[in-house]
Amino acid sequence: MRIQLGRQLLDRQIVDVDGRLVGKVDDVEFAVDDEGYPYVVCLLSGQHALGRRIGGRIGRLLVAVADRFSENPPVPPLRLPMTLVGRVDSAVWLRCRADELPPPPVEVWLRRHLIGLIPGAGRAGG
Repeated sequence: MRIQLGRQLLDRQIVDVDGRLVGKVDDVEFAVDDEGYPYVVCLLSGQHALGRRIGGRIGRLLVAVADRFSENPPVPPLRLPMTLVGRVDSAVWLRCRADELPPPPVEVWLRRHLIGLIPGAGRAGG
């Protein structure tokens, strides 16, 4: 499949097989085949991937915030192998469910240190 990264892949919503939002395509990881042609191996999602792509002060700030709100910094980006991608249109549709993927580290930190402290939060769905 041939796609234009900047127009058809980067910054697209990533959606699981059930239509649940997983994140955005913040960057991609390349490899080179035996003939020397580059191809996309993984989609990268998360503040570290976006921060590295943006670069400069703003990029470093995004990375620092992600590291601050995580249990074990540095926080690696979510790596989604292209084998998990079912199709690409206005969004990137995965062949798997979101709960089969590792949870975002910032979300884990927020649940443990903020949301979990709210009375009744343990009974909330999600």
